[in-house]
Amino acid sequence: MSDEEDDYMSDAFLNQIQDVKPGVTMVRRVKEAMKREEKHKEINIKNRQKTFKEQETESRETALQSSISNNNKGFALLQKMGYKAGQGLGKEGAGRVDPIPLNIKTDRGGIGMEEAKKRKAEEELELYRKKIQAKQQNETKSLQDFRSRVRTERDERKIEGDLRRSQRACEQLDSQKGITVPREEWYWPKVGVEEDTDDLKEEQQEEDDDDIWELTPFDQLQMLTSYLRRIHFYCIWCGTTYNDQEDLSSNCPGDTAGDHE
Repeated sequence: MSDEEDDYMSDAFLNQIQDVKPGVTMVRRVKEAMKREEKHKEINIKNRQKTFKEQETESRETALQSSISNNNKGFALLQKMGYKAGQGLGKEGAGRVDPIPLNIKTDRGGIGMEEAKKRKAEEELELYRKKIQAKQQNETKSLQDFRSRVRTERDERKIEGDLRRSQRACEQLDSQKGITVPREEWYWPKVGVEEDTDDLKEEQQEEDDDDIWELTPFDQLQMLTSYLRRIHFYCIWCGTTYNDQEDLSSNCPGDTAGDHE
């Protein structure tokens, strides 16, 4: 340990203090010695050798804050060509005045790494946008398909309901005119008689299918409503029997359900 850093609790150190300042109490002498020790430590910390990175940073900051001196060869060449300090570059002096700023790399990525990262981030963002767009399109299509199915099912139920009403009206109006047999078997409602065996049911179903296999409920409705209007002057959507064809044509909105909406 050096002379400056002698143990302040040693006898030699305390005797030295006692010789210089006789009469001072022991506690006060110890406190003053500790203050001097702290001061020495602060000086040592300030004077410690700086790391290479700190020296490099300070040198760079100092160089950036100072202008190029006349001793610089490049600056000397510019002066010979007519350049003056503080003037912009170029023939007209319209170029940049300040040097190009430094971009210090703090990572270990090679040249072009930042552009690659930026490009990758943009590609990932574009891919995410496409996924969101595709999801929205699928949800929209599913919703449209659902609405279409609901609309189709509702229309089918309405057509079947109108067909049953037309069959009941046809049976009633035909009976009023003394007609005992429908023009077509399906013009009247089916009689609700159940067969005893499944074979008879299947046979009857096959016969019915052979007769009207090519007619959909919509086709049957159109044929039956046309028959009712032509023979009985009756419109199922108006619920009215008109006097004649002229009365029907004049007062009925039309021959379809849409005409009565």
